[in-house]
Amino acid sequence: MLSRVSAEFETPDLAEAAVRKVKERCSTVHSAGIISSRTAEKASHLNSGTVYTVIPTAVTSHNYYTSVLESPAAADVVPEPKRSRKASMYIVCDSMDINNVCAVLNAMGGSKLHSAI
Repeated sequence: MLSRVSAEFETPDLAEAAVRKVKERCSTVHSAGIISSRTAEKASHLNSGTVYTVIPTAVTSHNYYTSVLESPAAADVVPEPKRSRKASMYIVCDSMDINNVCAVLNAMGGSKLHSAI
């Protein structure tokens, strides 16, 4: 019978390493996957960018006068909970290997381990 084991890791790199290690140690792994936050990836790319802010400064009868502020972008633009790089992963394996898979995931730093038959 097939079972699904899921765990959470601090970074997608740790989750990938754990999947590789489980596939090496357990021969009954049918599939595996990693789910990570795309918002966190976007926040990490903001460090080298620039933010432009357009501020209306005066209104005349013909037009708006505006001012443009240019500032370096930072990851602080994205709120803290969305900046988290945590990644969830799952492994589908035979039910007789659940203990081995959980042991490897725990040893690799996995948290919130959950298994379902």
